[in-house]
Amino acid sequence: HVQLVESGGGSVHAGGSLTLSCAASPYTIRTYAMAWFRQAPGKEREGIATIDGNAVTTYKDSVKGRFTISKDNNKNTLYLQMNNLKPEDTAMYYCAAGYYFGLAISPTQAHYWGQGTQVTVS
Repeated sequence: HVQLVESGGGSVHAGGSLTLSCAASPYTIRTYAMAWFRQAPGKEREGIATIDGNAVTTYKDSVKGRFTISKDNNKNTLYLQMNNLKPEDTAMYYCAAGYYFGLAISPTQAHYWGQGTQVTVS
């Protein structure tokens, strides 16, 4: 059974940084493709970054150059380093595991979800 638990969210001022973590059950990070999604109030959930089994990363344009996705297979943990945060980054952030995300990073490709962690940028 795959379990994903996010942490690291909080409130920051514009221009600030946060690092989100997603603790996964054993072997999840090295077995599945992993991704970060976010959902703002009244908006659809959107995929923003993904990393595959070979550590190849893909980003949506809205976060490219500001966010970095990474993983530590030994610690079973996925990360999202977020720099130069903007008010429009305010959302609930979720990690997810799936077999493949590709360029679309669609929520329909996720098989497992965490419970989310809130990020608020003012």
